[in-house]
Amino acid sequence: MLPVTTTVTDVTGDEESFTLDRNGFQYLKHVSGFAAETQEEAFADEEKIQKEYFAECEGLLKGVTGASRVFAFDHRVRRGPSDWHEIPVYNVRHRGPLHRAHVDQSYAGAEMVLRQKVPDADQVESLMQRRWGIVNIWRPIKPIHKDPLALCDARTVSDVDLVPGSIILKSGQRRESWTIKPKPEHRWYFKYQQQPDEVVLIKCFDSDNSSEMARRAPHCAVEDPDAKEGGWRESVEVRCLVFW
Repeated sequence: MLPVTTTVTDVTGDEESFTLDRNGFQYLKHVSGFAAETQEEAFADEEKIQKEYFAECEGLLKGVTGASRVFAFDHRVRRGPSDWHEIPVYNVRHRGPLHRAHVDQSYAGAEMVLRQKVPDADQVESLMQRRWGIVNIWRPIKPIHKDPLALCDARTVSDVDLVPGSIILKSGQRRESWTIKPKPEHRWYFKYQQQPDEVVLIKCFDSDNSSEMARRAPHCAVEDPDAKEGGWRESVEVRCLVFW
């Protein structure tokens, strides 16, 4: 991975200008009801996240998107150093920010997820007859200073800028995501000092391929030259299948 210097614009004061269907991402004010006695305990209980926070995210997405059904299927809590990939053993236990510009699923990869999560082939075919997608809900656990999350306006990224890459799990399952060829026309945005009640929705896939529809939003952590020091970034992301 080679670092690229680019301009990333702060959306503060202009958050409402960005929407899932136009830009591929959307900022929302939302106070989570996911309770913890201390900040250190917040989002530390994996079972509680799946039982309680998944349901909260499903409800939030249904309300925002007008979907008939939302199914949270995966999540990532990141509380590690910027260079966590260089930890030689068990680095996923110290998962930190991901600086590689990417989309979690390619178009083919999104279908792989659907078929893995809905094993009934007839039901999958039925679901694919109507609009469906994958949307992530990304939330800071603590205010973000270092390694903020940046998102690229989907309208500025052509499909030819997307490079598929396969991930083979120990189980043998294959996943496919996209990395991004950097282009000067790409427009990147972030929220300065993003707070825990400032969530961002990230569209990873939309089956609606009409010309005006944002189908995916590349994203990654970025290194802010003015915020290289300080504690590790802490965030939680829930990935959801969305059906209209």
